[in-house]
Amino acid sequence: MIPLHSLPDRPYAVLGLGRSGRTAALALLASGRTVWAWDDSDSARAAAAAEGIPIHDLATCDLARAEALVLSPGIPHTFPAPHPIAVRARTVEVPIVGDVDLLFRAQPQATYVGITGTNGKSTTTAMIGHLLQAAGADVRVGGNLGPPALGFEPMTTKSVCVLEMSSYQLELTPHLAFNVAVLLNISPDHLGRHGGMEGYIAAKRRIFDAPPAGATAIVGVDDAACRRICTELSQQEGRRVLVVSGQRRVGGGAYAADGLLHDAINFDGRAMIDLGEARALPGAHNGQNAAAAYAAAHALGIDQDVALRAILDFPGLPHRQERIAVVGGVAYVNDSKATNGDAAVRALTSYRGIHWIAGGRPKEDGLAATLPHLDRVRHAYLIGEAEAAFAAELQGRVSFSRCGTLERAFAAARAGAEADVAAAAGIAPVVLLSPACASFDQFRDFEARGDAFRRLVGEIVR
Repeated sequence: MIPLHSLPDRPYAVLGLGRSGRTAALALLASGRTVWAWDDSDSARAAAAAEGIPIHDLATCDLARAEALVLSPGIPHTFPAPHPIAVRARTVEVPIVGDVDLLFRAQPQATYVGITGTNGKSTTTAMIGHLLQAAGADVRVGGNLGPPALGFEPMTTKSVCVLEMSSYQLELTPHLAFNVAVLLNISPDHLGRHGGMEGYIAAKRRIFDAPPAGATAIVGVDDAACRRICTELSQQEGRRVLVVSGQRRVGGGAYAADGLLHDAINFDGRAMIDLGEARALPGAHNGQNAAAAYAAAHALGIDQDVALRAILDFPGLPHRQERIAVVGGVAYVNDSKATNGDAAVRALTSYRGIHWIAGGRPKEDGLAATLPHLDRVRHAYLIGEAEAAFAAELQGRVSFSRCGTLERAFAAARAGAEADVAAAAGIAPVVLLSPACASFDQFRDFEARGDAFRRLVGEIVR
């Protein structure tokens, strides 16, 4: 756990007692700080109290005495309507921060790598951590991915901290100072939380705020918003900018083209490795992820050969195009992390003969991003709150079934794919869970949804 003794000795109000909130409260208590903790959920308060976390109603306590309101990222503080406690904190001029902000303040001696983007940030974060581990570095990996930031072991001047940063977290980290900051891509997502697209872009751009001396910015240029940001950063003094792409040749960075990873940092676009040999990185989108990780390895001084070998043997992440099994000639792929249309496109363009399970709680753009790629889909199986809306979007474009639940969709998709095998359709079929939706209508989170898919595959394997 991160020691927070260097922080001012005043009370800290903690709102939201999920994993990150509880960890923040426990870290503050372990460092002798006064904690006032609250969650709107009775069960969350009870669970926190059982761990020894003091529960105080932040609507009635003297909030003006607090050093900060430590807010869980999922709680709105601006749009669409701020939580009443956030309004109260602003009224009494108490800073609203997240747990990552406390990490930066308490452990400034470490080297920090931050990764954000609408899609691909978890894979890229894990890949950079994997490269650092292969190089023998003292590394911590977390943030929006994996363990909460304040649950890390204490760091030294030789430690490297790799943090996946959501747009919510970036808004709550005024003291961030990333030595290496990575922005992969931007497409519409969470617009209600940011007051629209420009607010969302501004939140993502915050990863480049307050660069320390010698900082490096790594920017994907495969979408218009990121290209604009890259141009702006390139015109500023004080940091190096490396450009990455998963689609085309770029100068001064790294890119994937024709299935190869190219180095335009040390060489003039020399092909370095065949990404087809990296089984955990299918698709052009993973080419961009690999290029970003390679550029980060260069910025961090990792030996080039070590970095390339580590990219090839990167094991991947659960729920991100995770190939569960091949049964009876049918591949089963868990891409439950695809919680929006753009993320689902990355899977749809990686396979053919797809029996596609989609649906859940829909995002702003629905299936719009996926519609140009339906030629790869043999049949769609729709579930959840989005079922009717997705059926309307797919009508006349691709055959589909309205299944309601994941279990019924899985059974139908399995039958359809096995029929393709029996008919010798010529393309090995894939049953793909890539929902293009949030999971909260039927599951606790995308992990629970992916685990349910994995269990269903496990039953037919057995």
